[in-house]
Amino acid sequence: MPRRLLSAAAACAFVLGLAACGDGSDDPVTSAPPSIDIDAPSDGGGDASPSSGGDDAEPSDGGGNEDTTAASDIPAPDPADYPGMDENTEEGAIQASRYFLASMLWGYQTGETDELASLFEKSCKTCQANLENIEELSDIGEYWSETRVTYEDIVPSDPDETYEAIIGYSATISPHTEPDGKTGSRIEVPENYYQMGFGLNWSEGRWVISGLSIEVFE
Repeated sequence: MPRRLLSAAAACAFVLGLAACGDGSDDPVTSAPPSIDIDAPSDGGGDASPSSGGDDAEPSDGGGNEDTTAASDIPAPDPADYPGMDENTEEGAIQASRYFLASMLWGYQTGETDELASLFEKSCKTCQANLENIEELSDIGEYWSETRVTYEDIVPSDPDETYEAIIGYSATISPHTEPDGKTGSRIEVPENYYQMGFGLNWSEGRWVISGLSIEVFE
């Protein structure tokens, strides 16, 4: 069964791993880029997914996908909703990171990964870990129920020797259900507040995600 994206024990931000994204670890990276001034993850560790679940998540009594929107009914993110994401500007990097996140969440709700896989570099271990989690969900035919992200603050940071653009966010992800990797039942995941950090580089006429870091605050 697939791993959860972020465990409740990891009281760290929805910051899909930047500083440690090149450490070669097989686990999702949850540390944040120092330049965004986000605290490092707690010793609780956990998978780098946009869900916190953990001890506070309760199994639903419906089982299966009975309370979810059919995966085929959830529309894919539309690039037209992210104007400028193909431009080599700070706003373009912001829009590209938002499109990546929307594509990742859509993957968790549908099992689709083709578009997501095209949006990040191999250096982003957290990106790859999330893609593999989605593939595992697809293998068992169980997905997240429909959910959405709401952005609250945007904190661009100065580029460094690794990333041409660094974008930090605070955001919430709405309540949803998802399969529990340990029990196989569905669990209720409440709305949670996250901090996210994206490291991007301009490559072949577009922004790609090179590092990602996530923390969740309950």
